[in-house]
Amino acid sequence: MDTQKVTLRKMTPSEYAAATEHREAESVRELSKLMPEGSARERVRQGTARFLPDGLDTAGHHLVVAEDASGEVVGNAWIGPDPRQASGTAGSAWLYDIHVFPAFRRRGYGSALLSAAEELVAREGWTSLGLNVAGDNEAAIALYRRSGFDVSSMYLRKSVQPR
Repeated sequence: MDTQKVTLRKMTPSEYAAATEHREAESVRELSKLMPEGSARERVRQGTARFLPDGLDTAGHHLVVAEDASGEVVGNAWIGPDPRQASGTAGSAWLYDIHVFPAFRRRGYGSALLSAAEELVAREGWTSLGLNVAGDNEAAIALYRRSGFDVSSMYLRKSVQPR
Protein backbone atom coordinates (compact mmCIF):
# COMPACT_ATOMS: atom_id res chain seq x y z
CA MET A 1 0.00 0.00 0.00
CA ASP A 2 1.29 3.44 -0.92
CA THR A 3 1.99 5.98 1.79
CA GLN A 4 -0.43 8.80 1.16
CA LYS A 5 -0.48 12.38 2.38
CA VAL A 6 -3.50 14.63 2.55
CA THR A 7 -4.08 18.28 3.25
CA LEU A 8 -7.08 19.39 5.30
CA ARG A 9 -9.19 22.41 4.48
CA LYS A 10 -12.51 23.70 5.78
CA MET A 11 -15.56 22.25 4.06
CA THR A 12 -17.58 24.40 1.72
CA PRO A 13 -21.30 24.74 2.54
CA SER A 14 -22.20 22.13 -0.09
CA GLU A 15 -19.51 19.72 1.19
CA TYR A 16 -20.85 20.26 4.73
CA ALA A 17 -24.41 19.46 3.59
CA ALA A 18 -23.27 16.25 1.87
CA ALA A 19 -21.10 15.19 4.82
CA THR A 20 -23.94 15.85 7.27
CA GLU A 21 -26.38 13.86 5.16
CA HIS A 22 -23.96 10.92 4.99
CA ARG A 23 -23.04 11.05 8.70
CA GLU A 24 -26.66 11.25 9.79
CA ALA A 25 -27.69 8.36 7.51
CA GLU A 26 -24.88 6.18 8.89
CA SER A 27 -25.77 7.12 12.46
CA VAL A 28 -29.44 6.31 11.88
CA ARG A 29 -28.42 2.95 10.38
CA GLU A 30 -26.39 2.10 13.50
CA LEU A 31 -28.96 3.37 16.01
CA SER A 32 -31.78 1.56 14.20
CA LYS A 33 -30.23 -1.68 15.46
CA LEU A 34 -31.20 -0.55 18.97
CA MET A 35 -34.40 1.47 18.48
CA PRO A 36 -37.11 2.21 15.93
CA GLU A 37 -35.84 4.05 12.87
CA GLY A 38 -38.00 7.13 13.53
CA SER A 39 -36.60 7.46 17.04
CA ALA A 40 -33.08 6.96 15.72
CA ARG A 41 -33.57 9.67 13.08
CA GLU A 42 -34.85 12.15 15.69
CA ARG A 43 -32.01 11.36 18.08
CA VAL A 44 -29.43 11.90 15.34
CA ARG A 45 -30.98 15.24 14.30
CA GLN A 46 -30.98 16.37 17.93
CA GLY A 47 -27.31 15.38 18.23
CA THR A 48 -26.35 17.42 15.18
CA ALA A 49 -28.27 20.43 16.53
CA ARG A 50 -26.66 20.04 19.96
CA PHE A 51 -23.04 19.59 18.84
CA LEU A 52 -23.12 21.81 15.75
CA PRO A 53 -25.56 24.61 16.67
CA ASP A 54 -23.95 26.93 14.11
CA GLY A 55 -23.34 24.22 11.55
CA LEU A 56 -20.14 24.64 9.62
CA ASP A 57 -19.24 27.71 11.69
CA THR A 58 -19.62 26.13 15.15
CA ALA A 59 -16.80 27.48 17.32
CA GLY A 60 -14.12 24.98 18.30
CA HIS A 61 -15.16 22.41 15.70
CA HIS A 62 -13.23 21.63 12.53
CA LEU A 63 -15.31 20.30 9.64
CA VAL A 64 -12.70 19.50 7.03
CA VAL A 65 -12.16 17.73 3.75
CA ALA A 66 -8.98 15.85 2.91
CA GLU A 67 -7.35 16.55 -0.44
CA ASP A 68 -4.70 14.36 -2.03
CA ALA A 69 -1.56 15.71 -3.73
CA SER A 70 -3.51 16.59 -6.88
CA GLY A 71 -6.19 18.48 -4.92
CA GLU A 72 -8.86 15.80 -5.28
CA VAL A 73 -11.11 15.41 -2.23
CA VAL A 74 -10.70 11.88 -0.87
CA GLY A 75 -12.70 12.13 2.36
CA ASN A 76 -13.72 14.30 5.28
CA ALA A 77 -13.67 14.55 9.05
CA TRP A 78 -15.28 16.35 11.96
CA ILE A 79 -12.95 17.12 14.87
CA GLY A 80 -13.88 19.08 17.97
CA PRO A 81 -13.69 19.21 21.75
CA ASP A 82 -14.19 15.95 23.61
CA PRO A 83 -17.93 15.90 24.48
CA ARG A 84 -17.20 13.98 27.68
CA GLN A 85 -15.32 16.94 29.20
CA ALA A 86 -16.78 20.15 30.61
CA SER A 87 -16.96 23.01 28.14
CA GLY A 88 -13.92 25.23 28.22
CA THR A 89 -11.77 22.72 30.14
CA ALA A 90 -11.17 20.13 27.45
CA GLY A 91 -7.58 19.09 26.84
CA SER A 92 -8.82 16.31 24.63
CA ALA A 93 -10.23 16.43 21.12
CA TRP A 94 -12.83 14.10 19.69
CA LEU A 95 -13.04 12.62 16.21
CA TYR A 96 -16.80 12.81 15.73
CA ASP A 97 -16.69 11.50 12.19
CA ILE A 98 -14.21 10.35 9.58
CA HIS A 99 -15.14 9.23 6.10
CA VAL A 100 -12.92 8.12 3.25
CA PHE A 101 -14.88 8.07 0.02
CA PRO A 102 -15.36 4.55 -1.40
CA ALA A 103 -13.14 5.08 -4.48
CA PHE A 104 -10.19 5.90 -2.20
CA ARG A 105 -10.53 3.17 0.42
CA ARG A 106 -7.82 0.56 1.07
CA ARG A 107 -5.20 2.87 -0.47
CA GLY A 108 -3.76 4.51 2.64
CA TYR A 109 -6.03 7.55 2.76
CA GLY A 110 -7.63 6.56 6.07
CA SER A 111 -4.23 6.54 7.74
CA ALA A 112 -3.30 9.81 6.03
CA LEU A 113 -6.55 11.45 7.16
CA LEU A 114 -6.00 10.28 10.74
CA SER A 115 -2.43 11.58 10.68
CA ALA A 116 -3.58 14.98 9.39
CA ALA A 117 -6.30 15.05 12.08
CA GLU A 118 -3.66 14.38 14.75
CA GLU A 119 -1.57 17.27 13.40
CA LEU A 120 -4.60 19.57 13.57
CA VAL A 121 -5.30 18.44 17.15
CA ALA A 122 -1.70 19.15 18.17
CA ARG A 123 -1.77 22.61 16.53
CA GLU A 124 -4.96 23.42 18.47
CA GLY A 125 -3.20 22.53 21.75
CA TRP A 126 -5.25 19.44 22.53
CA THR A 127 -3.24 16.64 24.14
CA SER A 128 -5.22 13.59 22.99
CA LEU A 129 -7.71 12.46 20.39
CA GLY A 130 -10.60 10.16 21.24
CA LEU A 131 -13.24 8.50 19.10
CA ASN A 132 -16.03 5.96 19.18
CA VAL A 133 -16.33 3.08 16.75
CA ALA A 134 -19.06 0.48 16.27
CA GLY A 135 -17.88 -2.90 17.53
CA ASP A 136 -18.66 -4.64 14.24
CA ASN A 137 -16.68 -2.16 12.11
CA GLU A 138 -13.61 -4.35 11.83
CA ALA A 139 -11.94 -2.32 9.06
CA ALA A 140 -12.14 0.89 11.10
CA ILE A 141 -10.96 -0.85 14.27
CA ALA A 142 -7.93 -2.22 12.41
CA LEU A 143 -7.16 1.24 11.00
CA TYR A 144 -7.34 2.85 14.45
CA ARG A 145 -5.13 0.17 15.98
CA ARG A 146 -2.53 0.54 13.20
CA SER A 147 -2.62 4.28 13.87
CA GLY A 148 -1.80 3.83 17.56
CA PHE A 149 -5.24 4.14 19.16
CA ASP A 150 -5.83 2.05 22.29
CA VAL A 151 -9.13 0.90 23.78
CA SER A 152 -9.96 3.22 26.67
CA SER A 153 -13.37 1.76 27.48
CA MET A 154 -15.68 -0.86 26.09
CA TYR A 155 -19.45 -0.98 25.96
CA LEU A 156 -20.89 -4.44 25.46
CA ARG A 157 -24.45 -5.43 24.58
CA LYS A 158 -26.34 -8.69 24.29
CA SER A 159 -29.87 -9.13 23.03
CA VAL A 160 -32.11 -11.35 25.15
CA GLN A 161 -35.53 -12.68 24.36
CA PRO A 162 -38.41 -11.90 26.73
CA ARG A 163 -39.71 -14.97 28.51
